[in-house]
Amino acid sequence: MLDLFTIFSKGGIALWCFQSTSQLFTPSVNALIRSVILQERTGVMSYDHDSLRLQYKLDNEFDLVFVVAYQKILKLSYIDKLLSDVHLEFRDKYKNQLKNQQWIYDYNNFNDSYKNILTSAEQWGLQQAKMPKQMRTFDESAKSKKTVGSMIERKDDKDDNKKAKLKASPKSEKDADTFDSNGDAEMDLIQLNKLKLAEKLKAVQKKKTKTPKSPRTEKTGKEPRVWELGGTNKDLANLERTKDKPSDADDRIQANTALIGKMIGEIHDLEVESDSDDDDNDYMHNDTPVMKKESQKKKVSNGGMFSVLKGLVSSKSLKTEDLEPALEKMKDLLIAKNVASDISISLCDSVRTKLEGKILGTFQSVASTVKSTLEDSLVQILSPKRRVDILRDAYEAKKNNKPYVMSFCGVNGVGKSTNLAKICFWLIENNFRVLIAACDTFRAGAVEQLRTHTRHLNALHPADKHGNQTMVQLFEKGYGKDAAGIAMEAIRFAKDSRIDIVLIDTAGRMQDNEPLMRALAKLIKVNEPDLVLFVGEALVGNEAVDQLVKFNRALEDYSNSSNPRTIDGIVLTKFDTIDDKVGAAISMTYITGQPIVFVGTGQTYTDLKTLNAKAVVHALMK
Repeated sequence: MLDLFTIFSKGGIALWCFQSTSQLFTPSVNALIRSVILQERTGVMSYDHDSLRLQYKLDNEFDLVFVVAYQKILKLSYIDKLLSDVHLEFRDKYKNQLKNQQWIYDYNNFNDSYKNILTSAEQWGLQQAKMPKQMRTFDESAKSKKTVGSMIERKDDKDDNKKAKLKASPKSEKDADTFDSNGDAEMDLIQLNKLKLAEKLKAVQKKKTKTPKSPRTEKTGKEPRVWELGGTNKDLANLERTKDKPSDADDRIQANTALIGKMIGEIHDLEVESDSDDDDNDYMHNDTPVMKKESQKKKVSNGGMFSVLKGLVSSKSLKTEDLEPALEKMKDLLIAKNVASDISISLCDSVRTKLEGKILGTFQSVASTVKSTLEDSLVQILSPKRRVDILRDAYEAKKNNKPYVMSFCGVNGVGKSTNLAKICFWLIENNFRVLIAACDTFRAGAVEQLRTHTRHLNALHPADKHGNQTMVQLFEKGYGKDAAGIAMEAIRFAKDSRIDIVLIDTAGRMQDNEPLMRALAKLIKVNEPDLVLFVGEALVGNEAVDQLVKFNRALEDYSNSSNPRTIDGIVLTKFDTIDDKVGAAISMTYITGQPIVFVGTGQTYTDLKTLNAKAVVHALMK
């Protein structure tokens, strides 16, 4: 019933393999390595690829991976036992070779041992299936989760219940007679009615004793405008109240020349000030030496995150109970730094799997080991699986005489149009001509906002400095039109006009809005942009996971395609407002596996950075 069982080192050397079918399993195992083990997602211990389910077990002492593969439609109860038994048998049998890392060794004599273990595990699974289902223990029940304090009835609770009963009691005397045979509730109701009557009498008495009001004076409102008879169209100019009139707006814009030339070439990374002398890699921000000493004293006095685990341990194998206190502290830290709770738990599980069974040296502490392992895992997660090089791809598209198309999507109010303008400025700085497609046909003022950005960008880079070529143009068709059709016309116009890059601005939409999500899927399917960017806020926590999951799911479900297009990258906005709560970057990258391409750090056109994975991890762990 099993298709594959293989054992290989973390360095990629296959030690032993048992295969029951002629099917090729290399793509499935490579997908497991690429998507799970290398991406620090080893907390779940199972992975589905096509029709197969792969379960695995890590041996951190000898750096081994044990993988079993079977058809996922099968319900096999003995897989965990099989993995555990094979793991122990293989370790015991080849302990000396594994200690010396003799990867080039004949491990084929393990076949007989494996067959015996498999037969024993299958028989155990059959016995478990025949056994009647056991009742839950008290510890597994919901009642065991209640505390003693929650079951104690206090005097305040009795008073609250009494008031609630009085409110729910009938108001009429007739109903009160039948309310309670004891008559206690009836007496309480009478007392309550007496109090209400006394309050009403007091209110009436106060009203009578008030002094009479002075006669009301009529307010004089705004005088109506008097329109002169026989007015002409020239009078309409006096009604224009805006500061920038469309007719002469270009003359009024004062270009901020200080911005010009700052975005040539690749975008700079985020910068984090660090202290290289700190052994624990604690990153200080503008701290003087005195402040640094005080903060270190405070850390020592208060204990810090890992103070309970400062004791050194001798050379021994780490167990779950050794790691549990540190992992609990770690989970609280991640959640406090805005990492989604589910992802925080998954990260802790991954670290536990990675460290369980590992041998620590004499001068290694559990705290430092856990912390460094988490930092490595977070850096690995934030490091992109593929490099998104927009300038290179845009030059390549320009050589092929076609525009490079980028589409921006996201929920309402996250800053899609603003960050689109920043990216547009960066592209102009690198001598690309840009066409902005105004495909937000729902939000009032969306087209006008892009029109203002277009005027400002052209003022910064006027046509006379670029061979009389307008660097930024706006393609608009007004409101209420089909966004996919506008984008298609914009791409066709850019190709005919030999414009280098098309930036498609879409309407903000909530992830649960089915009609708008269908429209977005249609736009992406019809126009096939080169890059689909999701714009999200750095302020969100658990909401980031929900947004990205549902956006990707909607793009897959509504595209009606066998190979649907999903999100290619992320633009993280408002990064300058979150201090060290940078957990949204972890949540978004972990849930999609896609890179964070840009980070918005302010309001000006130059406030655009690329993500520095180490900088984010340092801010997260301090």
